Amino acid sequence: MTSPLLRNKNIIDVVKFKWLWVGISLVLIIPGIVAMIYSTMIYPTHSPMKLGIDFTGGTMLQYGFSKQLTSGDVTIIRDDFKKIGIENPVIQIENADAFLKKQAVTAEAAKTDKSQAKAADIKSVISIRTRFLDSDKTNNEINKVNDVLKSSFGSFVPLQVSSIGPTLGVELFKNAIFALLLAFAAIVTYLAFRFKLDYGMFALVALFHDALFICGVFSIFGLLFGTEIDSLFITAILTIIGFSVHDTIVVFDRIRENSRFLAKKMSFNDVVNASVNQTLARSINTSLTVLITLLALYFLGGVTTRDFVFAMILGILIGTYSSIFNASTLLAMWRSRGAKPTPKAA
Repeated sequence: MTSPLLRNKNIIDVVKFKWLWVGISLVLIIPGIVAMIYSTMIYPTHSPMKLGIDFTGGTMLQYGFSKQLTSGDVTIIRDDFKKIGIENPVIQIENADAFLKKQAVTAEAAKTDKSQAKAADIKSVISIRTRFLDSDKTNNEINKVNDVLKSSFGSFVPLQVSSIGPTLGVELFKNAIFALLLAFAAIVTYLAFRFKLDYGMFALVALFHDALFICGVFSIFGLLFGTEIDSLFITAILTIIGFSVHDTIVVFDRIRENSRFLAKKMSFNDVVNASVNQTLARSINTSLTVLITLLALYFLGGVTTRDFVFAMILGILIGTYSSIFNASTLLAMWRSRGAKPTPKAA
């Protein structure tokens, strides 16, 4: 006789279709793995993804304008730069008042009023970070940038032109990798203590699956569209890991509670099925509310955060999928290996 928990006609038998979920996961991550391997062979940095200037270094340009610039002007600058061969610049409009105060402090420290005088008519400050720009006489890209800005927005005051070395980016990358490894270790330790070791092991597999998928997608986009990763991408990965493990813990906690009371009446596979279905609505509703916010940010937010938001959207989707269909089914497959069938109740 079937357990009452499994009588619902709408129940999803996740364990029955375990090989389907495994196949879907392979389809999702194998193209990304191939792209990352190919990227390490063609990029000068031998990185699996196309690195942005946060990691490779570049040129920092800062200009002051007498007119008030808006986010629409940033789009114009980005399009103009593309015409002269400058791809994926990071462009920000800074607070002019804060800049004036900073200039005033600098001028006072230097016992001169030149900086303050120059900044007196500035209403907008634009900061531009891009790849290393050539400044030789035959191909002075900085002059090209100046000409483009002058033709579009009139005269300006050049405030800063400097090179950003990759040293900080390398240090940031090392710290990010360390943070990821520390997060993985802490999660496994917590789940092994709170639940059991195999719970932590398969939660880690699900997290690695999610991170590998996101990295693979951005590796493919880097090859096809020139999409670069920066420090915000690392932030997105860490956030995705936190969200995914939270969802996995909810499912695992229900599996543990049901196992205490139903272990003698049901097989572990049935317990997993029942537990997943009990938490399914909660997982979907939580993910949908987050996705609504992220979609609003993606379509209405700025260009500079669009890749970050896109990574978050993919992460929420894959994290929800892996918590329901990967972590739980892998745990069921592990627990059911060599297990004797549970006798059905009369």
